[in-house]
Amino acid sequence: MENHVLFYILLALIPALETSDFLITPFRNIKKRSVDDLIVNGIEIYSMKIDSKVTSRFAHNVITSRAVNRANVSKEVIFDVDLPKTAFITNFSMTIDGVTYPGTIKEKEVAKKQYDKAVSRGQTAGLVRASGRKTEKFTVSVNIAAASKVTFELTYEELLKRNFGKYEMLIKVKPKQLVNHFEIQANIFEPQGISELEAQGSFITNDLSHVLKKSFSGKKGHVSFKPTIDQQRTCANCSTSLLDGDFIIKYDVKRDSPGDLQIVNGYFVHFFAPTNLPKFPKNVVFVIDISGSMSGIGIQQTREALLKILEDIREDDYFNFILFGSDVHIWQDSLVKATAENLKKAKDFVRAIDTRGMTNLHGGLMKGIEMLTTAFETNSVPKRSASIIILLTDGQPNVDVSDPQAIQANVKKAIQGRYPLYNLAFGYGIDYNFLEKMALENKGVARRIYPDSDSAIQMEGFYEEVANPMLTEVELNYPENAISDLTQNNFKHYYDGSEIVVAGRITDNDLNSLTADVKAQGAENDVTFSEQADVEEMAKALQEQEYIFGDYTERLWAYLTIQQLLEKRTVAQGEEKENLTAEALELSLKYKFVTPLTSMVVTKPEDNEDKAAIADKPVEVLTIFVLCFYADPTHSYLYSSPSIPSLYTSVDGDPHFIISVPQKEDAICFNINEETGAVLNLINDPVTGIRVNGQLIGDKRVSSDAKIQNTYFGKLGIENKKLELKLEVTPEKITLQEGRKKTVFTWLDTVTLRQEGLTVIINRKKNLVLSMGDGASFVIVLHQVWKKHPLHQDFLGLYTLDSHKLSERTHGLLGQFFHQIDFNILEIHPGSDPKKPDATIVIKNNKLTVTRGWQKDYRKDPKHGIDIPCWFVHNNGAGLIDGVHTDYIVSNIFDTTVN
Repeated sequence: MENHVLFYILLALIPALETSDFLITPFRNIKKRSVDDLIVNGIEIYSMKIDSKVTSRFAHNVITSRAVNRANVSKEVIFDVDLPKTAFITNFSMTIDGVTYPGTIKEKEVAKKQYDKAVSRGQTAGLVRASGRKTEKFTVSVNIAAASKVTFELTYEELLKRNFGKYEMLIKVKPKQLVNHFEIQANIFEPQGISELEAQGSFITNDLSHVLKKSFSGKKGHVSFKPTIDQQRTCANCSTSLLDGDFIIKYDVKRDSPGDLQIVNGYFVHFFAPTNLPKFPKNVVFVIDISGSMSGIGIQQTREALLKILEDIREDDYFNFILFGSDVHIWQDSLVKATAENLKKAKDFVRAIDTRGMTNLHGGLMKGIEMLTTAFETNSVPKRSASIIILLTDGQPNVDVSDPQAIQANVKKAIQGRYPLYNLAFGYGIDYNFLEKMALENKGVARRIYPDSDSAIQMEGFYEEVANPMLTEVELNYPENAISDLTQNNFKHYYDGSEIVVAGRITDNDLNSLTADVKAQGAENDVTFSEQADVEEMAKALQEQEYIFGDYTERLWAYLTIQQLLEKRTVAQGEEKENLTAEALELSLKYKFVTPLTSMVVTKPEDNEDKAAIADKPVEVLTIFVLCFYADPTHSYLYSSPSIPSLYTSVDGDPHFIISVPQKEDAICFNINEETGAVLNLINDPVTGIRVNGQLIGDKRVSSDAKIQNTYFGKLGIENKKLELKLEVTPEKITLQEGRKKTVFTWLDTVTLRQEGLTVIINRKKNLVLSMGDGASFVIVLHQVWKKHPLHQDFLGLYTLDSHKLSERTHGLLGQFFHQIDFNILEIHPGSDPKKPDATIVIKNNKLTVTRGWQKDYRKDPKHGIDIPCWFVHNNGAGLIDGVHTDYIVSNIFDTTVN
């Protein structure tokens, strides 16, 4: 390819050239350019190889990156890769100038202690964090001397899942610069034989398609991709790489029987995926959140998805819709058959779905369960049919029963194991752990739906996964006296295009063969399947295969066991949770998997001192573990930055302002220090007419020791001019004024007031929730202290939910942050507190010094609060807020004229 490029350049130059001397110069320039193009900031990545070996769906992947420092001074080299969320890291090492520094996997607390003792010179960092819908990012960096070389090697393993009839392996490709030797090699071995194999890259153009090679024959498959430097360029004269995107390999195996039983070195794995079965009619209840927070893209994409799903529902299916805002609404009184007439009515109903009110999740879900139960009790649906409940919600329950634990208990009691519950969490403003626990307790799964232009496609994709149940009550049995440590072996449903995987340990050393018996309920009758594997024959068949890596069945068993233990741990409590944790931790350490219970420590000895980095596996709440190292031995620390529990802005405490930045999975916070009695404009939206002001109060007496006196919000005023509404809240009373009508409540009252365009809920001595139409909602938290406390007094906190519902013109100390802001953190370094590092933040074109700290979120726990990590901006938010804080002082609680 390179010769062809040069040839065309030569043809273009010949007409303009008078002597052959000029012909040499372009060639030399091109050669020099190609060398220079490989060096970015003094670093050349001269080799990157991704080597994947897949044996019986279990993938063992090794990413090797080699770099050299071409600069005259020491440089930082960064190794940065994206891994599938379902994968476990098993090994990592750095080799610098021929000396290898391996990673070791330890219990998380032990790793942290080792880290705390480490001393560093220069800065290095290691982290694993969630980085996308299906991936999490692993990053490690190290300083290397001029002309030094470094090799990074990362190994991870995963069990490939079968969806829609194919196994899929995702490899994220993003070298960020041209690489002299770039290569992807994937070798697949499947004892059943490979029936189809495909590979594609989102970045592969027509010119690159011939570089991607794939082939399969019998039990083996091979995929390779090895572009030259010029083939990596985004254009002929560009020094940037087009290798940026997803590289996906999909394949399936031959299925001469419903399952396949494999035995290797004392462990077995059973793959069960029968085909050509009659499909079950299904009964589906869609429980849809239509609260105000779902307006906009949320409800629009939901309508689009439901319309597409209605097109795919089969005629023998039954279905219904339950909608919940502040109240619960049903489409039909009972499940209806998917006749052409009913589907037409359903589509008309879906097109008219709109948002209103708050989030009565409990009421909606309980109604859906009741409807399914009634359908079976009255025989209004086929006896042999599969039932599922699909819940879609984007917010926190705040009407009827709002305590997550109470909702979980009620739902589990109502379902009684009869139907799987699938929970779809739309966006980030939701307690995902709550939805996941509730789904797992009821034999379902939770899935996050990312708010984007393809949200509807995400919802449709999930529905398609569960749209075709083929078997119910599936039970896989093995000889009890011959096996132990069995993974999950009973399943509520088996869906078309999926696969059930069971693994275990063989305890009978004299076993010649293993038999698996499967019982299930089919669409027409009960069915049984049987598989048998000969131990010696299987050993001989696998021994001759060069693709086999280690004891893959044992590692597959460990991988599956750990994942299932962690799932059980999610819903367990007390001693049961402790036992599950201990068992999962023991296996994680034995098989060297980085799981939520373990960390990997990479230690590099240097001048008899240690420099260490720790990598943790994040969980779905998007926890980030960042590790920083400094030359000062007194400043070693580990800080974790979990994502904000939900999308909100708040002011609470002294007064502490918290601004969540979901795209960064982080938060910014600042304080305002002003005189007692000052009234601050917090929110001002001239379009919707909503304004919020707050008045400061101080402690009962001034502390002579404090340089800055504590202040809190003692009065809040919320006004909606369009509704002629004013709400004044103090720690003693709540005054609601609508036009000339005035109503006064106290915090001893429990109140639910609903009328057109307005909902007010007072939870006795806890909080007040205000929702106005389809706009933003406000939560005011009451903080009560001991009445005889010598210093402190009662105060209020304000939390704004769904603030994106306010207009782009919204301003105020809080309001200016309601629409997307971005920032970058640079130069993390020790602060005055060893546990709280300082850094430089770049935000609003300003560079500010910030400190890592914590502020309290009191919405769920008004007494103790939940710690929210954030970057603290000093000096009354100077450089972060527009203008200075005194610009936001107004004359009274309902005044809108700022200084």
